[in-house]
Amino acid sequence: MDRMDIMLFHSTYGLRPAVEAAALRLRAAGHQVRVPDLFEGQTAQTVEAGMELQKSIGKEELLKRAVLASAPYSERGLVYAGFSFGASVAQTLALGDEKARGLLLLHGTSDIAESASVDDLPVQLHIADPDPFESHDWLTSWYLRMGKAGADVEVYRYPGAGHLFTDPDLPDWDEAAAERTWAIALAFLESLDDADGGADA
Repeated sequence: MDRMDIMLFHSTYGLRPAVEAAALRLRAAGHQVRVPDLFEGQTAQTVEAGMELQKSIGKEELLKRAVLASAPYSERGLVYAGFSFGASVAQTLALGDEKARGLLLLHGTSDIAESASVDDLPVQLHIADPDPFESHDWLTSWYLRMGKAGADVEVYRYPGAGHLFTDPDLPDWDEAAAERTWAIALAFLESLDDADGGADA
């Protein structure tokens, strides 16, 4: 029986093999995983190209695609997850979904609305230290604001790792950091299952 129902959002590079591999890893642990393609088949070879692609599609359109992909499954209680840009999308959706069961952030965060409010939402962040896109000051502020919103946040830092260190096809790849991330993330998902008394009937 499937345990968590996970929406996994790709990074600014698009739907790369590493994202599909991550989904397979999660499925092997018994979870149901969906991987929306917010770029609709387009991918980028560099961060800069990915950001240009995001800009050309538009923030509102990307969020709309994410919401439409998630909406059919949200009633059952989703765990939102994502890589970098995808983590920011996952955070936005999780904070707006009162049925969300968890939020797994890999390599990224997003701004938090002053009105954001959740009921002890379990959140886990894995981030390079230092990270070129997530300064220490920003992360401290983010952590405090997430707590104020009602989230139960865990942060794991990986000294010396590149930004997208879980992607084996990028220069950022750090095998030791990636394996530690997945071990901790899978335990996090296991804890959500235990907290809910097992999978839904």
